[in-house]
Amino acid sequence: MSVYDYVVKNAAGDDVRLSDYRGRVLLIVNTASKCGFTPQYQGLQELANHFGEDLAVLAFPCNQFGAQEPGQNSDIQSFCQVNYGVTFPVMAKVDVNGKTASPLFVYLKEAMPGLLGSEAIKWNFTKFLLDRQGNPIKRYAPTDSPERVGRDIKGLISQS
Repeated sequence: MSVYDYVVKNAAGDDVRLSDYRGRVLLIVNTASKCGFTPQYQGLQELANHFGEDLAVLAFPCNQFGAQEPGQNSDIQSFCQVNYGVTFPVMAKVDVNGKTASPLFVYLKEAMPGLLGSEAIKWNFTKFLLDRQGNPIKRYAPTDSPERVGRDIKGLISQS
């Protein structure tokens, strides 16, 4: 399987084929609106602005960590746009761990395990970076800032 084989839902419930992002560096992030890391939305938007069409930031809200994403998809969209000016796709809420985990996140966790080989996502704003060919490159902890990830994105973009 490749990341391009996955179809996810946008906030309106419509299918989004990840193959539509072929040729772009992908940064996939599980997010939450009421988390200490929520201000990272601003940094993620700055990455999206800076790298333009070379980068696709895809946010996947998740309520599995401290119930920090309790809202409906429409509420989450509004929050992200009003508070952080987010223009990148914020998809429908998903689970990232457990039996109901999104197949995309199952794939990402298997391809890029975390600390000590753990596949479980530990908290909101875990980030997954994939190159222009959809190859998994690196997994980042919630504490890794978008600016830090941006240095690696720049390297991937300059390689192509």
